[in-house]
Amino acid sequence: MVLAFGMRLVGLGEPRELAFDETYYAKHAWSLVHHGYVRDYVANADRQIMRGESSGLWQQDPTMVVHPELGKWLIGLGELAFGLDPVGWRVPSLIAGSLMVLVLVRLVRRLTGSTLLGCVAGLLLAFDGLHFVLSRLALLDIFVALLTLCAVSCVVIDRDHWRARLARLAPEPVTGGWGPVRGLLWRPWLLAAGVCFGLAVGTKWTALYPLAAFGLLVWAWSAGARRSFGVRRPVLRSAVVDGVPAFVHLVLVAFVVYVATWTGWLVHAEEYEQSLSNSQYTTYDGGSPWPTRDEPDASGLGEVVQSLRSLAYYHDDVYTFHAHFLDDSDHAYQSLPSGWLLLAKPVNVSADTDIAPGSQGCDAPADSDCLRQTLMIGTPALWWGSILGLLASAVLWVGQRDWRFGVPVVGTLSTWLPWLAYDDRPIFLFYASMMLPFMVIAVALCLGKLVGSSRAPTPRRTAGVVVAGSFFVLVLLNFAWFYPVYANQLLTHSEWVDRIWFERWI
Repeated sequence: MVLAFGMRLVGLGEPRELAFDETYYAKHAWSLVHHGYVRDYVANADRQIMRGESSGLWQQDPTMVVHPELGKWLIGLGELAFGLDPVGWRVPSLIAGSLMVLVLVRLVRRLTGSTLLGCVAGLLLAFDGLHFVLSRLALLDIFVALLTLCAVSCVVIDRDHWRARLARLAPEPVTGGWGPVRGLLWRPWLLAAGVCFGLAVGTKWTALYPLAAFGLLVWAWSAGARRSFGVRRPVLRSAVVDGVPAFVHLVLVAFVVYVATWTGWLVHAEEYEQSLSNSQYTTYDGGSPWPTRDEPDASGLGEVVQSLRSLAYYHDDVYTFHAHFLDDSDHAYQSLPSGWLLLAKPVNVSADTDIAPGSQGCDAPADSDCLRQTLMIGTPALWWGSILGLLASAVLWVGQRDWRFGVPVVGTLSTWLPWLAYDDRPIFLFYASMMLPFMVIAVALCLGKLVGSSRAPTPRRTAGVVVAGSFFVLVLLNFAWFYPVYANQLLTHSEWVDRIWFERWI
């Protein structure tokens, strides 16, 4: 974690601009922490911010934001601490990305029982290019990836603790009935997972899919545990005695936490009702303005209910924006989810081109030039290798019934497949940030299989160590080769071309 933090800290303020979608989130975050809600801003706000100005930029009316607020609150904390500048709005992402490495180390160590494999997984994540770039930008994706990973880690811990309690409560095989019930109803780690999932959904709605997927996996794990202790018809019985409490711990808790993340919005619901209840998204496809716009202001509990109703209408508008309004949009760096694992189309975050020889340290030939670029793309060796790792994980999960391999398979599928239903709107590679830790888990588990559990110096173990070690070193070298385009470093044109392996990467 410390290594990842140090790597990402160097040059954190470069490029010194509102890069890519930072132009939205940095300003939204500043408005949230200073005004309590996201206000609209003047037309030339970006230019004034980069000149060091932070006052007189925001208007009174709220602006429509199409993602939940928690991630922007986190970005705003960095701006409160370090100011409205690139370092300020990127520090929270730096911290989140570094913490993500630590959480992954702990999760893989729990799955494998190996500190070595846990550290290998953490280093692979630390040396991934997409994770590196996202840890240095004020976007929401690094936060939702961290919170989702935390939630899954809590789910895995809950599995271990729940099975240990089941073993204590049922020391002998169950000969009839449901098996132990009362002593297994309280699941604190599952409650923690519900809190983390609620915070993740409060950052981006895409966390809903892994919440649903791992909720079903919790049920499957519980049913499998009861079957191993002799309970008959464990799937149906576990759905009642385990599934209902798990639903409360995960889904209901996540819902309450999610609503709580909108507290700032609810406090200023009246401003939203007056300014946004007749927005273009409300009236899109025959919709109508919010009924709460023309209702008299309530008081007490009635005001809370009225604000929650307005929030529900607002959610309907946001869903309309994502599911329908963007269908007619295009973007130069959009990519199909089917090509994400292949890194078919990266995202150009920032580029300073046509730097003349002799200026800014450019040592290119007289007939060439230099450039700086921040390219959002994963480390190819890791991403392409993870395809084999995921396929092997699926085979080992189903063929050997090794539950551990279900974690990366379910995690990857639940954060990837849903996007295929929305591939008619602009979608970007960095949305795969939620997939990334599960891809790394698949690779780490497969490397563990290659090395084997026995420490005896056999030819098979030697070959496994050589293959696993070679892949690990290849990922590190591959990251080092692409580092200049991850870190916005100066390159001659020919050096840049050497790193742009495919035409689609331009």
